[in-house]
Amino acid sequence: MRLNDDEKHRIAVAAAAARTSLPAFLARSALAAAHDPEHAASAIAGERELISEVFAARRNLGQVGNNLNQIAKAINSGGQPADAHLDAVLTAVRRATARVQAVADLLLEHR
Repeated sequence: MRLNDDEKHRIAVAAAAARTSLPAFLARSALAAAHDPEHAASAIAGERELISEVFAARRNLGQVGNNLNQIAKAINSGGQPADAHLDAVLTAVRRATARVQAVADLLLEHR
């Protein structure tokens, strides 16, 4: 594992505060993270990963928005979209909304 001086110092201080050796602290920290992977993922996500997820969520919303526009166009033209298509788009809207909310939560936790 490679650490810069600041990272190594911060981990060493945390290990000392936990009254344990650096290797033991690292092992216990990794095991604690493995026990709660969802929380660990948000805690260790770097800025690059968060930005990547924001752009992916944005693309996903764009696709969902396009589908919603197609449904609105069909309705405005007097047509009726198929129930299956409407249900699929609404499900996609819910998923996209949840994804954006998850990214927003990660960003807020990361501050």
